[in-house]
Amino acid sequence: MTTAAVLGAGAWGTTFANVLADAGTDVRLWGRDETAIAQINAEQRNDRALPGLNLSPAIHATTDPAEALAGVDIVAVAVPAQRVREIVAPFALLLPAHATVVSLMKGIEMGTHQRMSEVLEQSFAVAQSRVAVVSGPNLAREIAQRQPTATVVASSSATASALVAEATASAYFRPYTNDDVVGVELCGAFKNVIAVGVGIADGRGFGHNTTATVITRGLAEITRLGLALGARPETFSGLAGMGDLIATCASPLSRNHMLGSYIGSGLSLDEALVKTGGTAEGVKTSLSILELAKEVDVEVPICSAVVQMVAGELPLEVVLGSLLSRPRKAEVD
Repeated sequence: MTTAAVLGAGAWGTTFANVLADAGTDVRLWGRDETAIAQINAEQRNDRALPGLNLSPAIHATTDPAEALAGVDIVAVAVPAQRVREIVAPFALLLPAHATVVSLMKGIEMGTHQRMSEVLEQSFAVAQSRVAVVSGPNLAREIAQRQPTATVVASSSATASALVAEATASAYFRPYTNDDVVGVELCGAFKNVIAVGVGIADGRGFGHNTTATVITRGLAEITRLGLALGARPETFSGLAGMGDLIATCASPLSRNHMLGSYIGSGLSLDEALVKTGGTAEGVKTSLSILELAKEVDVEVPICSAVVQMVAGELPLEVVLGSLLSRPRKAEVD
């Protein structure tokens, strides 16, 4: 039997552990919150992260990283994107020599502009071929409710992606494999920024035409940047691209959309973060993506507008007006 450890007992980490357990994988879930870990073991619930939902009794939760990682085949990491290094680095010596490392995070590291798989390669000191990425329409609560969904497992190694796909496949969770790691990861990170933008538009009271416009032109930005970084064009029309973008931009379960909606309604970033009550990766990732796009000379006007609106540098109407008054051009570059 395949064994796996999930590092991070938040909503997505707990949900992914549940997916692994339902697929028949022997799974251990590590977290720091002793109360949450005790509840998972005693009641098969994590009411802090997924209130009201029942988890698989096969999940074993622990606060001991050595216990979680001992002898496992797969190590999945679901911690805040900007804190991966500080959280994961102490566990490097505990990583089994044969284990495949899986990134569940969707972000670009500030400063280095590295994707999460690259951060994990360095933090765990493993080869690229031992790292995989899971991305796609992954709204945690829906998956924890065992609603049908599909996802993408990306790796430069067909062996690694096949291992993770086999360990997660179930009646409600269908994984597809892909070797375009750059494209899959960029989609996962950038769609959070677009979701903040859609949320801001919703908060201003704009309708479906505006939402469709931001999503569609947002996908064009993601695609332009991805192609400049060496990704394949077909990735952006797939589950990790358009699929995840639709889910994150349209669902009230998306924290990035929720955060944007609060900002659009007039709250400051700090006030919106408090009301959102969780990690909204799109805020910091927007800065990283804007800097990365400048490095490769790619225009990302929606991302730039989100940065300005989130920071409160200009009134929302001014930023939106400047975005709409950009020089006209052909839709397809």
